[in-house]
Amino acid sequence: MKSRLLAGAAAAVLAIVGAMLVISYAQGADQRAVKDLEPVAVLVVKTAIPAGTPVESMTAAVTTEQLPGTAVTDSSLKSLDGSKGKVAAVDLVPGEQLVAERLVAPEELKTQGSVKVPAGLQEVSFKLEPDRVVGGRLAPGDHVGVFVSMDEGGLEDRADKETTKLTVRKALVTAVQRAPEAAPTAAPAPTATASTDLNAADPRDTTLPVGSLMLTVAVSDVDAAKIVFAAEYAKMWLSKEPTNAKDSGPRIIQRSEVYK
Repeated sequence: MKSRLLAGAAAAVLAIVGAMLVISYAQGADQRAVKDLEPVAVLVVKTAIPAGTPVESMTAAVTTEQLPGTAVTDSSLKSLDGSKGKVAAVDLVPGEQLVAERLVAPEELKTQGSVKVPAGLQEVSFKLEPDRVVGGRLAPGDHVGVFVSMDEGGLEDRADKETTKLTVRKALVTAVQRAPEAAPTAAPAPTATASTDLNAADPRDTTLPVGSLMLTVAVSDVDAAKIVFAAEYAKMWLSKEPTNAKDSGPRIIQRSEVYK
């Protein structure tokens, strides 16, 4: 009888000790979890920021958010104060943390994005709207075809007719510059039932480009003169034309040719 009482008491003591250990471990786990989830204020991109945008122009495009400590990198920025004079090294998309590696000195960006101009060619720049520049999806190193349209004067024997011709072929793009985005208007806060699609397409592939683009291309002296003339007196439209694109020869398109 006495032995059974002793065994029961020992079991009760062990149960109490075990319960205390479990509670202690659970409390420690909670503390560790709280520490890991302790919010940290960092800068997050709110609207798309094109590569080359100065830090001074990013204020309206970024916002401060509280993120779990485990989700914040060592180089995440808490403010723009220490980054004045730098520019975006790459396109920055909404939702990403702004990290120090994404900001570089302007001269570093120029070096990273520079394209060597082949011997004998010269560079010329012109400005067009995004719909005339393959939706703005051009980068240094690409090649473009330059279509020139004129309301009249394209044909000597029919000078009063509208014409279009692929005038410059496979011109090397050496620089693409876009005007900084205007500050967005305040949007209404999402409702409690709204959901976020984490698998949504990259905004760079879906958002409509805004503002003119400045293109610089490397071409011959003759082609440079054609581009300057078109920028002054005619209209231009670009195609993305890789070096292996088919070349069907020169052809002037007029009204009677469109439906053939």
